[in-house]
Amino acid sequence: MLLKNPLSNPLFAMTIEHPDLSLASPAIIAYIETLEDEIERLTKSRVRATAESFPAEPSEPPTTINVISISAEGMAKRTPRHHYTRQRRGGMGVFDLESPDDDKPAFLATADESAALLVISNRGRAFRLPVAALDEAPIRARGQSLLAVLNLAADERLACVLPADAGAYLVITGERGQVRRFAAHLVGERMRPGTTLLDLRESGQPAAACWSDGHSDLFIASRSGLAIRFSEQQAPVRGCLGIRLQPDDPVVAVASVTKESAVFMLGSDGRGTVRQMSGFRANKAPGAGGKTAIKVDELVGAAVVRDEDDIFIISELGKIIRFPAAEIPAKEGVVQGVNCMDLRADRTSALTITR
Repeated sequence: MLLKNPLSNPLFAMTIEHPDLSLASPAIIAYIETLEDEIERLTKSRVRATAESFPAEPSEPPTTINVISISAEGMAKRTPRHHYTRQRRGGMGVFDLESPDDDKPAFLATADESAALLVISNRGRAFRLPVAALDEAPIRARGQSLLAVLNLAADERLACVLPADAGAYLVITGERGQVRRFAAHLVGERMRPGTTLLDLRESGQPAAACWSDGHSDLFIASRSGLAIRFSEQQAPVRGCLGIRLQPDDPVVAVASVTKESAVFMLGSDGRGTVRQMSGFRANKAPGAGGKTAIKVDELVGAAVVRDEDDIFIISELGKIIRFPAAEIPAKEGVVQGVNCMDLRADRTSALTITR
């Protein structure tokens, strides 16, 4: 009789009371003891293998880097990053920003408390917001309204939020695929609050923004998972069409990349992938139709990532998860992605990468 792996039997996942063996024959007792020894050996082996493959994450020491979570209507809070413990990819996360049911979390960013955020409104206006101007709050907190802090108009809302002063050029992509670059000093500390950067008649409302070094490529992705990559130096000062899209498929992300870069892409269903740019050929010029970068019903966002980075994801119900980027296998081809966050009657809404 062949001895199958007893750990494959669901009965061994529960505690079973040892029966009375006083009346059993020596052969039966010996057989049971052999089985028990084998179960113990396999259990220890599996636990040891799991510990070696996924070592326990040490607690992060106190840091001045903050995680800033913001709702669609501008309710915002900041929490020191070390308060968020790392989980395994695919976990449920913890409740973070507390917002009304009709005001879902929409933006995530990480920045030092001594730095500033660059906020771009749906009118194409830019504002600098010192991180320290936000009240520090615990992980589960309601936050404060940014509308009064930034002096936004009654019908003005946030469109893009990112750390300020993080590159040589600010790249903004409109929802219809138009792309423009701005030298960093134009949005520096001396910028007048509310400076208009975009003509909405040309670009539509701002949809995504990133920082670049001025000589890399731009990776622009749409809600349906279509994307394009081209040299950012081919985008003129006055802007141009970066990607040609259908009216119902707006831009959701832009990133500055090189051939060696990898981009994390997240769907609203909590599945994501790390797409290597070595497997995504660059176009000779901007303005072409996109090609499939990820199989997804609705792309939430995309950002450059490295193995040593951490990924933060927040959902519409205000749950947030932090896990190591290395837990997502990098792919050169088109894939559907792996489960990054366990969602139950929920959808992801934003992501950020922290180093």
